[in-house]
Amino acid sequence: MEQGRVEKAHHIVVLADQGQGHINPMLQFSKRLASKGIKITVATTLSNAKSMKTTLSYSMITFESIYDDCSQGGVVGPGGFKGFLDRFQASGSTNLTRFILDHEHPVKCLVYDANIPWASKITTQLGIAGAAFFTQSCATAATYYPMYCEVYEKTPLSMPSFPVITGLPKLRFPNLPSLGCSTGRYPPIIIHILGQFDNFGKADWVLFNSFDKLEEELVLNMYARQTWGQEVNNTSSCAKYNFVGTGGEEGQSEDGVVEWMKKVWNVVTIGPTLPSFYLDKRVENDNEYGFNIHKPNSSNCMEWLDSKKTGSVVYVSFGSAANLCAEQITELADALRQSNIMFLWVVKPDEQSKLPIDFSKETSGKGLVVTWCSQLEVLAHHAIGCFISHCGWNSTLEAISFGVPIVAMPQILDQIINAHFLEKVWSVGLIAKANEDEKGVTASEEIYRCIREVLEGERGREIRKNITSLKELAKEAIDTSGSSDKHIDEFISQLDPAYLRHRSNYN
Repeated sequence: MEQGRVEKAHHIVVLADQGQGHINPMLQFSKRLASKGIKITVATTLSNAKSMKTTLSYSMITFESIYDDCSQGGVVGPGGFKGFLDRFQASGSTNLTRFILDHEHPVKCLVYDANIPWASKITTQLGIAGAAFFTQSCATAATYYPMYCEVYEKTPLSMPSFPVITGLPKLRFPNLPSLGCSTGRYPPIIIHILGQFDNFGKADWVLFNSFDKLEEELVLNMYARQTWGQEVNNTSSCAKYNFVGTGGEEGQSEDGVVEWMKKVWNVVTIGPTLPSFYLDKRVENDNEYGFNIHKPNSSNCMEWLDSKKTGSVVYVSFGSAANLCAEQITELADALRQSNIMFLWVVKPDEQSKLPIDFSKETSGKGLVVTWCSQLEVLAHHAIGCFISHCGWNSTLEAISFGVPIVAMPQILDQIINAHFLEKVWSVGLIAKANEDEKGVTASEEIYRCIREVLEGERGREIRKNITSLKELAKEAIDTSGSSDKHIDEFISQLDPAYLRHRSNYN
């Protein structure tokens, strides 16, 4: 791109949080903005900046390190995860402020991961616009909000009504990084996560990696108040919500989650944030995310898949962060071993020792076990028939965007919410139910049952039909004049100083 265009473009700084699931959606949004003529600086840790510089080359995107995690140990340094967060805030906030003040190209807006609590303070201090980026679904935010009001002793914002998802299993908190000892109902890490809503209220925009038609029409029928974790009969293809008014009265509303949230915050849906190559093909050279914590074994996976029939392979992956216990890996291995179905299973390097002895050798005729792969390439392959997933939001959106049915094995928090929506709302997958004990392990028989039902059962045919429809809606949203494309254009147009002054006066 010409140097003159870079000099004249609006300048946005994108502040990404740690973790592949947080970085990649914001990186994709950055590419989308850059394709529309916006100059982007991605501010992150030194290790992340180095990694992205080697894999991404866009004239409108540069990378700025604001914290040296390499010399200070990162998340495994002194104080563990909490120590990292403290150091990232102390060093990152100072260096980011200095960068914005000193940069020759004035910064119009800071787009920050909502999970970074100190980011909004910088926008206030420097008098620039701020956009909080929420890397989970709108439904997850709506579910967390009552928890936030309880923990932070906040009065829910004045609204005619508020949605609470009913029939949702209890949210589990195992294997989360520690931020200290629990002293109340929720562990400190959950309190930290819920603090995102403080950023929501201070932001000029709240950006969601979702699209309107996925979440706007979820509310058609309202049920009476239910307690958390209580089971309800939900036979409708649409979620059932309870609406609790701010005065404690129960009310009803026809609004979906997105429409409700737009009444509370300046919500903007800008997803799905997959590489353009797999959706609208309008962003040049955008066929991968550009950030991986592990090296993918792409050529081996693609060669193996090329030899398989359409829809014959079960793809198994639990993302970059989820860590399965040895018992769960054994149950999953038994389910795959007893079936006659081909499978591709991603078992991360630190989980390889949990595999049953000789499993890879015994199943070599029908399965392939790898330490990492390009999930985009795999899900796009014709051989994939279903996806056994932890249901992180990125994996959920990818499965929807590629039209791949899901067997859901959620582990924690929002994954449980996403799995609930996949089965109960959108009808594009099945939940492999976990045992109701502290371990929450899913038995091999249950996993096998779900695989067979999705691939061969009557329910599976309905699921494939539904997810094919959502696949088309996902592409439509981000393509020219789609809802998310329009929202991104509106966001850019609102970077005009006159609009920002109006927003400031209004707030």
